[in-house]
Parts: sequence; structure tokens; C-alpha cells
Amino acid sequence: MKRFFLVYLQSLFYIMAGINHFRNPETYYRLIPPYLPAHIQLNTLVGIAEIICGIFLFFSPTRKWAAYSIVLMLLAFIPAHIYFIKMGSCLPDLCVPQWVGWTRLLILHPLLIAWAWYAKNVNLKAESKK
Repeated sequence: MKRFFLVYLQSLFYIMAGINHFRNPETYYRLIPPYLPAHIQLNTLVGIAEIICGIFLFFSPTRKWAAYSIVLMLLAFIPAHIYFIKMGSCLPDLCVPQWVGWTRLLILHPLLIAWAWYAKNVNLKAESKK
């Protein structure tokens, strides 16, 4: 039951995160480093990718693919976290204490990667038969 809960919670987490890219796009535009092109399209792509990965985590046949994709996506987000830290964890209309940026990069981000890695081998069908 614990595995079931963790995988579905992760699925919902990424679906909601993806939807948030469309509900509050300005927040994400500010977090995208200026050296990356096409901020609007990049935000849209990430939102779609998070929603798709979240949906694919629900299903055993696509779970491993989704988990690997989430890990790669989280690794691709590292430059945005570093950019935020370099900016003093303060962008226009978005300022947090410096430790928040470091905590996101050094603690939260690795935990999210580990959570996705954990989900890749969860077989909910086998667990539901127990």
C-alpha cells in the first residue's frame, strides 16, 4: 500500500506541477536563465512534459520510461536552480532567503530524483494481489 501511495502521489505531483506552468507561467519565465532561448515555448514544453510524465507514472507499462524522463528533466533543471542562486535567490517579484535556493538545489532536487528512481521499479499490479 505504501508503494501505491508514493507512486500515485508522485504522479499527481508532476501533473499539478505541469498544470501550474500554464496557470502561472510568469513565475517560470523569471526562473529560466536568460541564456536559454524561447522562454514561453520552453515553459510550455516543460509543462507538457511534466503532465505526460505524471500520467505515465500511473501505468506500469510506462512507469519506467516516465521515471527516467523525470530524472533527466530534473537534471536539466539544475541550471535554473544555479541561476536562481547566482541571482541571490531574488528575481523581479520573487525573493526568498538565500538558503531556500541552496536547499532546493542540494536537498529537495536530489530527493525528487531519488523518488523518481524509486518509482521506476514499482509494480503496482503485483502489490495489489498481496
